[in-house]
Amino acid sequence: MTVVRGFAAGDEGALVDAWNRAMPADPTTPGWFRDCVLLDPNFDPEGLRVAVTDAGEVAGCAYAVRRLTPPAPGTGLEPETGWIPFLFVAPEHRGGGLGRRLLDEVLAFLAGHGRTRVEFACYTPHYVLPGADPERYPAGCALLRQAGFETFSRPVAMDHGLAAYVTPDVVRALRERRESEGYRFRRPLDGELPELIRFAAEVFTPEWGEAIRRHGNPARLLVAVRESGAREGIVGRESGAREGIVGRESGAREGIVGFAAYGAYRGIAERFGPFGVDPAERGTGIGAILLHGAMTMMRAEGLHSSWFLWTGETGPAARLYAKAGYEVTRRFHVMRRTAEPG
Repeated sequence: MTVVRGFAAGDEGALVDAWNRAMPADPTTPGWFRDCVLLDPNFDPEGLRVAVTDAGEVAGCAYAVRRLTPPAPGTGLEPETGWIPFLFVAPEHRGGGLGRRLLDEVLAFLAGHGRTRVEFACYTPHYVLPGADPERYPAGCALLRQAGFETFSRPVAMDHGLAAYVTPDVVRALRERRESEGYRFRRPLDGELPELIRFAAEVFTPEWGEAIRRHGNPARLLVAVRESGAREGIVGRESGAREGIVGRESGAREGIVGFAAYGAYRGIAERFGPFGVDPAERGTGIGAILLHGAMTMMRAEGLHSSWFLWTGETGPAARLYAKAGYEVTRRFHVMRRTAEPG
């Protein structure tokens, strides 16, 4: 007989072991589980449903979480939404309906707290994966669909090997041109960090601002700064940039207009991002300069790869990454269920 109950202290070691057998493509560590689950301010032990056999073995687990604290200043609690960051069943316990039982329990937990929309698996900041992986875990994707989840986005993960990386000459030349027009590309000064945090939070998302605020090594940040008096018209666009744009939007900002980071998430040096350019400056090649500048910094540290988990496969960011040599390594389905199916 298998009992499903809330998490109890002492479960963690067996839970991590079962996780690593159930999800071999995404192994975890006790440290990650402690920091990103147990010490998450939104953690509720009743939302972490653990299946335990008569012999005391962990047979599977599903995690439901809702926001009790906002993820960043200026954000809310999203009171209608809950998340399922992960769900797994150990291989030797599959085929008996345990996965559906665990899924039903976490859905009931979230419904009991008034959540009418449930997302798998893009809970920030502590998601395991951006979504379900239909290639590596087809049974899990099928289970979610049977329970009424539908795909609403399909992000991809991308990687770029850096062992032989050299900054392309075309990027060097582009950087020189932009610098002649009044732009600077450098690590931010300590006194600029508040501006960078505001820029990331206001132009993109508050979570990016918090990622920069909590970065353990600001030397792994690169900014594009538009100095006072920078030339207003840029007529020479690079191939692949937006065509027909010969001037900048009126009211373009001075100061920080773009940034790139690495090592911002869990201190993993090879993990690239966040990364963004002011919309008023896009089409100027600043994004390419920042991307390659960050890769140059990573290579200078002796890092052998640059990777990230989440971008759209067909958008301008993906095209920029692909042009820089990044390749798609995984595809995900971000899935959502609203209220009860049917």
